[in-house]
Amino acid sequence: MKLALAQIAIEGGDVAENVRRATEAIESAAERGADLVALPEIFNVGYFAFETYQRNAEPLHGPTLTRISDLADEHDIGVLAGSIVEDLSETTDETPAEEGLANTSVFFDRDGNRAAVYRKHHLFGYESAEAEMLVPGESLGIAEFEDVTVGMTTCYDLRFPELYRSIAEAGATLVLVPSAWPYPRVEHWRILTQARAIENQCFVAAINGSGSYEDATLLGRSSVYDPWGTLLAGTGDEPEIVIRDIDPERVTRVREEFPAWHDRRR
Repeated sequence: MKLALAQIAIEGGDVAENVRRATEAIESAAERGADLVALPEIFNVGYFAFETYQRNAEPLHGPTLTRISDLADEHDIGVLAGSIVEDLSETTDETPAEEGLANTSVFFDRDGNRAAVYRKHHLFGYESAEAEMLVPGESLGIAEFEDVTVGMTTCYDLRFPELYRSIAEAGATLVLVPSAWPYPRVEHWRILTQARAIENQCFVAAINGSGSYEDATLLGRSSVYDPWGTLLAGTGDEPEIVIRDIDPERVTRVREEFPAWHDRRR
């Protein structure tokens, strides 16, 4: 499976422009033969544009996710729309949640169908208004795509390894991590992503944004780690699309060769 990480430039509060850039990234990934493309955290609004969250919040059937669904269907490609500010008060489907706003990622299959919804579990409070403005999710995000079981987490979740163990125990062999990770915590970004791959012996792909808003600058560096924790692909801090082959059988081979996964005690 060819996985594309779309590290797009994000303009805080400019939903129309950000969705246009996401559209171009999806179309470019499809042209380059990708099977699945993943977008960054709050790609349409911009993570740090907190003052615009309320007016730019959308339900799952809102214009941003409808556009992404249409693109997945049109280009025959899976898409992780990761994430938007969801207005939970307007969500009336099979994924009930509290009222308020949530940081919500949606996985679309090749036909544009909604295959999984994940609401960020761990809300960031350090120099961030996220924990004050949003409500956390409660359920795991797991999607079946092609021959890969995909797990979904978001940014700050990287600091909580128990979530990743739960996802791996649910069968995930690839975990996608849409993010809005800023400078200066470059080493945290690199080490935590690599550690989640090593300890769960699975692929972990973290998709960051690019650009600045007020005094926050996203560090980019979207990356894919294999089940050994080896860096397979990575970027700098400028906009870029990275495409990498993901072999789900490699997870099985690594776990058989070095059986730490089987030796764990609960």
